[in-house]
Amino acid sequence: MKDQDIIVKLNQSIQSAKSSLDAVAKWTELLAEKNGVEANPVKEKAKRLDTEDFSTEEEQIVEGIFAGQNMVGPDGTEYPVPTNYASKSKLVQGDKLKLTIKPNGAFMYKQIELIPRKLVIGHLILDGSQYKVLCDDKTYSVLYASVTFFRAHVGDRMTIILPENEEAEWAAIENVLPTETQKTAETY
Repeated sequence: MKDQDIIVKLNQSIQSAKSSLDAVAKWTELLAEKNGVEANPVKEKAKRLDTEDFSTEEEQIVEGIFAGQNMVGPDGTEYPVPTNYASKSKLVQGDKLKLTIKPNGAFMYKQIELIPRKLVIGHLILDGSQYKVLCDDKTYSVLYASVTFFRAHVGDRMTIILPENEEAEWAAIENVLPTETQKTAETY
């Protein structure tokens, strides 16, 4: 391998590392903001010392479609949607979202248009490391955060939410249905 080829490969590695560090910094700020702590105390302290705000950055707004785990923007860029937000909001594949990217890198999502929905009953299964719900002869992936929120177990009967008029690979969990033994125990 020529020295020039090695230099090109090294520069590609540097760019990849920078991208990874930028992503880590954004996630750190998001987590810090969520928990009400400073992501970088030294940087925050330095900001308070400034008497003028030189920031010219503005919020960036991106609209996109929820794809089961991420939001896909109009240019095809995927944006990570927090699984707790997706689970709690019962986002369905095809819902339209608005993402506000704050100047500090924080992501704020809002549902702006819900796709027509239908409810289907199925059973929770584990396919490798991915939880899915089996309905008739089709399976739909569900978010791990939803499974843990509902304290669901493999084999549980559950209601899931799907797009009414479109094919989907992902579903939102509506609720876990009680088993016959739970119903019997509750009547005594």
